[in-house]
Amino acid sequence: MIKKPDHARLDRIVLAARQQREVRETGYRDRALKLYPWLCGRCGREFSGARLSELTVHHKDHNHDNNPADGSNWELLCLYCHDNEHARVLEEATRSREVGAQAVATHSPFADLQALLKKKSA
Repeated sequence: MIKKPDHARLDRIVLAARQQREVRETGYRDRALKLYPWLCGRCGREFSGARLSELTVHHKDHNHDNNPADGSNWELLCLYCHDNEHARVLEEATRSREVGAQAVATHSPFADLQALLKKKSA
């Protein structure tokens, strides 16, 4: 007999996880906004009022549980620069894995150049 999933229990677990994340983020976000000027650390745009929500806290070491009181693991980034930072890190990790598995460049465009030049001059 196949047991049906308990959707109510799953919903409670997901809700609790989201609430815990929001509490954790609110704590370090509020502290970061008190410590740092409301500027994006990459592009330098200023934020205030309703647009302040577009300013995010980026963890320099990518560990969201590393939240020192002095804010040394944080930087404020706008949504666009924050997304760009994470995309850059993912691309670098992917590239590093590919380099480890095989050579980056497998095509050598000038491999037969010497032979072609000899043919042409003959």
